[in-house]
Amino acid sequence: MNMRGWVIGFLEDDPDQAGLIQLWLQHAGYRTSLFASAAEFRRRLGSEAVDLLLLDWMLPDASGVEVLEWIRHSANADLPVVFLTARAAEADIVRGLEAGADDYVVKPPKQAELLARVAAVLRRRVGEPEAPTTLELTPYTFDLPRRRAAVDGRDVELTQREFDLASYLFRRHGRIVSRDALLENVWNLGPSITTRTVDTHVSRLRKKLELNGEHGWRLTAVYQHGYRLEQA
Repeated sequence: MNMRGWVIGFLEDDPDQAGLIQLWLQHAGYRTSLFASAAEFRRRLGSEAVDLLLLDWMLPDASGVEVLEWIRHSANADLPVVFLTARAAEADIVRGLEAGADDYVVKPPKQAELLARVAAVLRRRVGEPEAPTTLELTPYTFDLPRRRAAVDGRDVELTQREFDLASYLFRRHGRIVSRDALLENVWNLGPSITTRTVDTHVSRLRKKLELNGEHGWRLTAVYQHGYRLEQA
């Protein structure tokens, strides 16, 4: 799985700590979004692409556990979350994991270990399942080995690239997917490349699969961020 192009969010009110971790992540090829408070995170999450969240426990307006519980009961319930906090007591670690965290890292983190943990969580939570055969999101069905798509049992002819794009978006339904992530993971191109090919393919896919709400799903553009496949 190509990790480059994924967006890592970091909810941290210490600007020095946030800046250092952001630098590490960017050097590893990730894109980053920084949030200084729980309120800012909640406000921006609905319109920004975040593939994994690094979460501090002690925030100015809420605890990390409260933020995590809010995430797990929101439309972004499947967002991978890794605690990055100075709270090192066993009881805190257990509480964080039981609240739904995917991993727990105690400050000060070691660069290589933190990056390895982020990559591992992304592979588990965002990565493709082992030996996949079908992908279903009623009424859509994708036969992955044979690269065939169907709507309500009716075959839809897709090019190889359109099929790859569709399966990528359908695996991440309900979440914003950035153009850079699509270029990296569907086209295997760097995020610095300027191209309209993503928009063109999305437009064709929307038409072929009738992702306009007619079948209960809509593929929408999120201004300046990317696309989201969502329930109509």
